[in-house]
Amino acid sequence: MSAQRILILLLAVTSEVHSFTGVGPQKFASLSRGCSERLASTADVDIELNPLVASVKISKTVEVFSLVKEMEASGDIVTSLCVGEPDFPPPKAVLNAAMDAIQNGATRYTAVTGTADLRNAISNDLKNRKGVYYPPTDIVVGNGAKQCVYQGVLATCGPGDEVLIPAPFWPSYPEMVALAGATPVIMNTKKEDGYLVTPEALESALTEKTKLIIFCNPSNPTGGVHSMQRLQEIAQVLEKYPKCLILADEIYERLVYEGTCESFASVPGMYDRTMTVNGFSKSHAMTGMRLGYLAAPTKLSKACTTIQSQLTSCAGSISQAAGVAALTQVSEEEMKQNVEIMRGKRDFVLSELATMEGVTLDSPPSGAFYVLPDLSAYYGGDDTALCIDLLKSKKLALVPGSSFGAPGTVRISYATSMEELKIAMDKLREFLQESS
Repeated sequence: MSAQRILILLLAVTSEVHSFTGVGPQKFASLSRGCSERLASTADVDIELNPLVASVKISKTVEVFSLVKEMEASGDIVTSLCVGEPDFPPPKAVLNAAMDAIQNGATRYTAVTGTADLRNAISNDLKNRKGVYYPPTDIVVGNGAKQCVYQGVLATCGPGDEVLIPAPFWPSYPEMVALAGATPVIMNTKKEDGYLVTPEALESALTEKTKLIIFCNPSNPTGGVHSMQRLQEIAQVLEKYPKCLILADEIYERLVYEGTCESFASVPGMYDRTMTVNGFSKSHAMTGMRLGYLAAPTKLSKACTTIQSQLTSCAGSISQAAGVAALTQVSEEEMKQNVEIMRGKRDFVLSELATMEGVTLDSPPSGAFYVLPDLSAYYGGDDTALCIDLLKSKKLALVPGSSFGAPGTVRISYATSMEELKIAMDKLREFLQESS
């Protein structure tokens, strides 16, 4: 809105303001002129931004989600499968712990690295479930796993360093690397390999400049899970590059449908060079509580602590109390029930996609809650145009695979209700039939 229009609006309400405040029309008009002049002068300021901002792309997932919210605010009913957020609430024990923390006054700052109770609980959980031990002093609790990933990158990489990112990838990885001043290097994987990292592809991509590998297992956006045998094969390649570190993003490790998901730090020889990132958003549906952690050898965890101390200080005390309950009071049976619910949704989506002409999926996902089907038979492989038209015509929101480094695909998140999934699959089928 222009300064002139604002001034007109201000003058229009002069009489109403006078009736409530006693400020006369002449005095109010004088104040309004001063406001108008300040607004006009602000509009003329030539603001220069940090050049790094220009190099960073807005997350397509966030962009699509924002568009969906705008459409919904306008009265449209949109079916959205674009955000990775479980549709079930956090466990009751988690909610009770959060309420107890509020009522008992646990609303103060904590240590930068988190409360002792939470770090002890994380340490015990990693040791008992994943077979890898980090002392509580080597664990840094942050405001979500996303912050922890970024701090891991900032702590280890800078100008002149290369960071290897297997594609398909979470779109935030390359942008975090760019913000750190380092160079993201995309390593392509193959559909026929299930988009998994192979030792041959890794060896051909590594160089002496490779400072860090960001390794997401299970994968967002493919749902692929690397077996222990594959992790060991990857580790054998990395032994030839002793200066290369690993940031293991294991936020989806609780959601595995076939086999198990082992921690990369548990692979022989990898502990001392691995930063393990995990959190509570996907496993315990605590997305809004913003709670994650990084566990790493002392030198790396201390570096991340220093960075966090100057960025956000500690994570929320109430969320941390809820995190303790998540790890100590929620039963394995309850966690397994959630996995089975997700498995049923995955199987439904896979069965529906299998009936759609021109849609291919070489390797079904065995973890996380995403499917990345190939729709390149449509729109000449332009997945962005496909998703835009799909949203406009059918009010169905999916994320273009090109934003994940997988052109010609779309990412489907099945972390929603079965009712929504049925509607979404019907809409997608109709759209593809009309587009063929």
